[in-house]
Amino acid sequence: MPVYKDEKRGTWYASFYYTDWMGNKKKKKKEGFKTQKEAKAFEREFLNKAHASCDMTFGSLVELYMEDCQSRLKPTTLENKKYVIDLKILPYFKDMPINTITPTTVRKWQNELISSEKNYSQTYLKTVNNQLSAIFNFAMKYYKLPSNPARICGSMGKKNADSMQFWTVEEFKKFIAAVEDKPTSKVAFELLFWTGIRSGELLALTLNDFDFEAQTVSINKNYARMKDEDLILEPKTPKSKRVITLPPFLCNLVQDYASKLYDYEPDERLFQVTKYYLHHEMDRGCKKSGVKKIRIHDLRHSHASLLIEMGFSPLLISERLGHENIETTLQTYSHLYPNKHSEVAERLEKLNEKNLNSKPQNNT
Repeated sequence: MPVYKDEKRGTWYASFYYTDWMGNKKKKKKEGFKTQKEAKAFEREFLNKAHASCDMTFGSLVELYMEDCQSRLKPTTLENKKYVIDLKILPYFKDMPINTITPTTVRKWQNELISSEKNYSQTYLKTVNNQLSAIFNFAMKYYKLPSNPARICGSMGKKNADSMQFWTVEEFKKFIAAVEDKPTSKVAFELLFWTGIRSGELLALTLNDFDFEAQTVSINKNYARMKDEDLILEPKTPKSKRVITLPPFLCNLVQDYASKLYDYEPDERLFQVTKYYLHHEMDRGCKKSGVKKIRIHDLRHSHASLLIEMGFSPLLISERLGHENIETTLQTYSHLYPNKHSEVAERLEKLNEKNLNSKPQNNT
């Protein structure tokens, strides 16, 4: 496969014909290589990709994988995926031909992450491993890779290792007292705790989303920040679009907060902050109040726990949280529902006693 030298510039270039996946003959030219070896390596790698070869490097496979994902995933999901791949997967596998990556290779990579001084959480390790496996599954489906080495060698980490935590109303009140010196923090955390909305849903809210007469808020969009740019996106799932009823005190709190904002338009974001701000304020409030530290998402769990304790049905809780189906609610919070088996036995016992006591007396 010929490559050529540009005598004027002193660099090398590759120029060749290839047949694409639709059978069309095309010409490819790329300049600027410092050495003949680099130019030949580019040509070989390009042809491997074009012919869907298992000889392509893992780095080239990732390029194809990300191209495929681009039209299928939301920008935030794509960015998170890219972050994990670039940081934890590509540095190890990038230059390896995919057909040379064995279960042993993957196992060594896993062991490096597990023994890292950074002490990654079990959930994070599971996420990273699943991403690697997804890339190999893509190669099996579209590029003739015979097997998935990540699946063969076994997983690492645990899916739900980060235990769910939540605050009681008393704990939340201690926390909110510690952050109420900042109105934005107070109102934002009050909404998160008393509605169970996601942080991205909170940060996308405008005043127009509130109907104070009906005492409701409409959840219909999601906020994200990518590459120093604020984005308003579609909700996480179709069921995420919902209308949530609010207690009167929360309506009053939001109205009072909005009335004090300077030069504010009702269609602008009500909370002009980022998730980083919320995390910072969460840390500050926990340290100042002395309550146990939980994640911002755990405020959503706290709301669900509160509703369960108050006796509301799983269906109502599912609708309020915007879960895709009631099974999600039950799977997530089943351990919080009280065990009713002893209550069943007690009520049956009482019913039996009642029947015995009301049994007609035999006068003979």
